[in-house]
Amino acid sequence: MDPLELKSALAAGLLSFPVTAFDADGDFNGRPYREHVSWLSGFGASVLFAAGGTGEFFSLAPEEVPTVVRAAKQAAGETPIVSGCGYGTRMAVEIARAAEAAGADGILLLPHYLIEAGQEGLYSHVKAVCEAVSIGVVVYNRNNSILKPDTLARLCEECPNLVGFKDGSGDIGLVREITAKMGDRLSYLGGMPTAELFAEAYLGAGFSTYSSAVFNFVPALAQEFYAALRAGERGTTLRILNEFFYPFMAIRDRGAGYAVSAIKAGVRIMGFAAGPVRPPLTDLTAEETAMLEALVARYKP
Repeated sequence: MDPLELKSALAAGLLSFPVTAFDADGDFNGRPYREHVSWLSGFGASVLFAAGGTGEFFSLAPEEVPTVVRAAKQAAGETPIVSGCGYGTRMAVEIARAAEAAGADGILLLPHYLIEAGQEGLYSHVKAVCEAVSIGVVVYNRNNSILKPDTLARLCEECPNLVGFKDGSGDIGLVREITAKMGDRLSYLGGMPTAELFAEAYLGAGFSTYSSAVFNFVPALAQEFYAALRAGERGTTLRILNEFFYPFMAIRDRGAGYAVSAIKAGVRIMGFAAGPVRPPLTDLTAEETAMLEALVARYKP
């Protein structure tokens, strides 16, 4: 898939990040991962992201990323697969190249590790990754990696394969300035944790889509919410927010890192052997898992 095709696919519908399945020893477990990705591919996501944030990229060794990407490509059918990528520039370049060789249709460049960086450093970092591959690249504005509009404009001029901008900062003023200045040069993806909670605000700021973590275990509900959002059916979105998303948020907010752990618990509840999260994350307690089971009971096939 060339970068422009990826750009179109990103803007075409709902996106999601499959969790990465591990066995009891914490090693990648390819069979249940492929089963889960194959199941998700039947619910109309326009792009799936392998080894992304919900896929615990931060806990994967760099050499595991292409392994996860290959498994996703085997299972996803015609659904494009974008690979997570990150850390310092040299490591990010190596991961990007390995993911491309493994068949990834694009790269999601997650925030670099730990230290803050100025705009010139971020510019050089993103540019190096874009120049290392021929596939499309999506940048992720979040935490210590916030591209300002002028920096992003420079990158758009110099990196033809930079095709997407994902935001997890929650700074609506900044993202609206970016969408106003960049126009249709990029596809814009909402990337806040439990993105549905912020979807209306981001739609108003010029974002056509977002990555849905709960798509991992209630994909039909996630698509129902997305369709209602795009159609302006506020009654439906409010109903789903009150019936599902706000109760889910209450469970998610009970522990640090539960934005990932609760999703993986949901996948296990739906019958997929996703395994535990890797340290430093922790799994939901038995009480919290029971709360989530009660919430999703009505959505089980």
